[in-house]
Amino acid sequence: MTNEEVIKRVLVTEKGSRLSAEDRYVVEVDIKAHKPQIAQAVEKKFGVHVLKVRTVTTKGGQKYVRGTRRLLKEPTYKKAYVTVKAGERIEQV
Repeated sequence: MTNEEVIKRVLVTEKGSRLSAEDRYVVEVDIKAHKPQIAQAVEKKFGVHVLKVRTVTTKGGQKYVRGTRRLLKEPTYKKAYVTVKAGERIEQV
């Protein structure tokens, strides 16, 4: 798996903005990616030094769409909380 396939996007949320002040960032990654792969991909793509990676896999659920009487399946996804060296930043575009 190449570095471009590992990282899907940087998640910009309220919690992510709060964590970025503490040198931690939230990144959506491929469901099959491992922690060493994620660390290497972040270092190469953003030019930072990764100290720690924590991952969370969120199981997709069913969502009821009002008016259509249907249930839609939301996808399962994986995100990583990446801690970088103090003073370094990941630019969120």
